[in-house]
Amino acid sequence: MAAKSETLSFTVPEVLRLELGAIPKTGYYDSTSEFLRDAMRTLLSARKDLRLSIATVLYTENKISLGKAVEIAGVGYEEMKRILAERGVKLKSGSSTVKEMEEELEKIKKWQG
Repeated sequence: MAAKSETLSFTVPEVLRLELGAIPKTGYYDSTSEFLRDAMRTLLSARKDLRLSIATVLYTENKISLGKAVEIAGVGYEEMKRILAERGVKLKSGSSTVKEMEEELEKIKKWQG
């Protein structure tokens, strides 16, 4: 199942716009979008605190399940539960959506080989 993509637009200073426009011409990336996706993945990979905060916000807003929060944060279930409790977030009762459960089951099957 392919991930759904969405176009975002944002305002950048002129110098940054020029730099971003030059990215495809460097040969490192085929497009500015590819560069920005890689830059975001790199930043999120390096910033565990940011991943934890993002996971907490999305979980609190009922946009993701606990399992998805665990995945985004890169921690185990028990640690995520502890982090949420420390941040004053009540755990939701009930299970994930059917789609989320199916996705989590697919991941488990891939991990098991």
